[in-house]
Amino acid sequence: MKTLPHDHGQKFEQMCEQIPGPEAFQIVADLFKQMGDLSRVRIFWLLCHCEECVINISSLMEMSSPAVSHHLKQLKMTGLIISRREGKEVYYKAADTVQAQMLHHMIEQAIEISCPYSIDDSQKEDA
Repeated sequence: MKTLPHDHGQKFEQMCEQIPGPEAFQIVADLFKQMGDLSRVRIFWLLCHCEECVINISSLMEMSSPAVSHHLKQLKMTGLIISRREGKEVYYKAADTVQAQMLHHMIEQAIEISCPYSIDDSQKEDA
């Protein structure tokens, strides 16, 4: 049995049994690494609210298409967004996963904004 340098009255054995392995934390680190880039955060937030093609995302983000494509590839690799092809066009949107939903919520909480679609139409007319 391993002992800690300081005894704070906590049950060390129980903590050791419950702590996930490093690979579980690597998933979280990879997700946060993706969110460490301002452009990716903006693109991800946009795709949480609509499905768009690279050209439109480029225009909305005021970025080049190759730069947007690079960020989309990174977001797709971590499973935060998905894509679908319609003819020659590829459309992107946020994945319907717990991780994507949590990051979406975290972004909005951090910058204190609301989803554009969270207010019903009657409240929008009053504003």
